[in-house]
Amino acid sequence: MTENPGDEPENPFKGTPFEQLFGAGGGSGMPDLNALMGQMQAMMAPHDGAVNWKLAGDIARRQVAQEPDPTPTQRQQDAVADAVRLADHWLDEACEFPSGVQSAAAWSRAEWIESTRDVWKVLVEPVADHVVGAMGNALPDEAKQMAGPLIGMLGQMGGAMFGSQVGSALGGLASEVLTASDIGLPLGPAGRAAVVSVNVEAFAEGLDVSADDVLLYLALREAAHQRLFAHVPWLREHLISAVADYGRGIAIDTSGIEEQMRNLNPTDPTAIQEALEGGLFEPKKTPAQEAALQRLETTLALVEGWVDEVVGQATSERMPAAAKMQEAVRRRRAAGGPGEQTFAALVGLELRPRRLRDASTLWGSLRSRHGTDARDAVWLHPDLLPTAADLDDPLGFREETAEPLTPSDDDFDAELAKLLDEGTSGDDSAT
Repeated sequence: MTENPGDEPENPFKGTPFEQLFGAGGGSGMPDLNALMGQMQAMMAPHDGAVNWKLAGDIARRQVAQEPDPTPTQRQQDAVADAVRLADHWLDEACEFPSGVQSAAAWSRAEWIESTRDVWKVLVEPVADHVVGAMGNALPDEAKQMAGPLIGMLGQMGGAMFGSQVGSALGGLASEVLTASDIGLPLGPAGRAAVVSVNVEAFAEGLDVSADDVLLYLALREAAHQRLFAHVPWLREHLISAVADYGRGIAIDTSGIEEQMRNLNPTDPTAIQEALEGGLFEPKKTPAQEAALQRLETTLALVEGWVDEVVGQATSERMPAAAKMQEAVRRRRAAGGPGEQTFAALVGLELRPRRLRDASTLWGSLRSRHGTDARDAVWLHPDLLPTAADLDDPLGFREETAEPLTPSDDDFDAELAKLLDEGTSGDDSAT
């Protein structure tokens, strides 16, 4: 170890994100390990994985509890169930997929947090693994050797820091989302159409539309999402895996973390929270990740655009306020909110589909030319989906197709069976 001019050992962590943490031992250059461990244990509790999910849940619930978050009444539960039943009836005539709703529920914000946590774990932990690993990798070799068993505790601290930011993001989102599928991802339990009642009421207050129509329109969107996810078996896993794969490939800028943490006192919870909210661990996207992000955003836009188109068809002759509601939802999705911004800083992914209008136009054009069966048959396989280039010319998608696309799953299976039979028999004359 090198010594400074005053013959005092130089802190091996000098110039790293942990200089203040490991410089607590005064002039010796090494901290009082007993005192240090006491401080770190006070900051966090043990947890498994890269995120302290207990801490995240506690922070999210405390955040939503700052405003009234009543448990939905039986009257509200009944109203949601009635709206979902009517929505499913209307949707039967607007798309080829049958109902995907197994149950309906009115949720509080806290219930949304608890009901979506399992999916958030899948979405967030790949990014957290990179960030927490980057914290340890930021140490020079000499510091790593001297830290010894404390490296594991650094991982715990990183999990606590990340859990704090996740909790803040989920608390913000819980105050904004209207339904279980509001952001286009299947966050809730499969088949459960859910509405966050207190948020829907707040949303309705700013519209010149009756509360019943607002609830019915949102129930239509939620029921349409449920149909799509229930009857396109590959879509749920495709979206969740796409987000997770995107997170696994994110490059964490270790030097950026060092720079931002250089003057951060890790024993000051307020300073840590302010740094987290300012995007302390904001991931840096590589060109490959930018391409992956475009593919993911295209799929999200196609999901939201299909829902927009189908609900538009279901309401065109039944709900005079539908056009006003459609525009209100589009504006809200395009603008996003503080919760979405926090999540974007957390994983580098904006949840709102940038090209919803283009996707809705594409699906509507396909339906007008080939019918609802052809429009919905595009979801038979991910290779059939429109690309980002197709959204550049939404009116031209499948314009060259002379015949409608495969109209139904039954016909698709029949054609596949016929091809397999031909391959087995070798009969080239079969049609």
